[in-house]
Amino acid sequence: MSYKGKIDEMRNELRVMYKAIPEATAGFGVLSKAVKENGPLDVKQKEFIALGMALVLRCEPCINFHVEALMKAGGTREELGDVLAMAIQMGGGPGVMYAGHALACWDELAAAKA
Repeated sequence: MSYKGKIDEMRNELRVMYKAIPEATAGFGVLSKAVKENGPLDVKQKEFIALGMALVLRCEPCINFHVEALMKAGGTREELGDVLAMAIQMGGGPGVMYAGHALACWDELAAAKA
């Protein structure tokens, strides 16, 4: 399955979950919005952090979402590489594997935009 397909499939699963537990998911949405819209870091910097954490925590759906968000926030492939390098340093061998997913996701989404 393509990374775009994985992102779409996860979004569909989340929509079902939002209907099942609306209060909890709404609360998470409020938290997410508050974090992104406040503080001294801009959205791109926050996406760098989120992506690095997703890599080290080995959450492939999170990686895919944050790669997509990083692109929307104006990140570059070179900046992505720097984040991946840091995540590899912190996450060791598993970090290498998930960094590969992140780079492949970036390349697929970038090619679709071109």
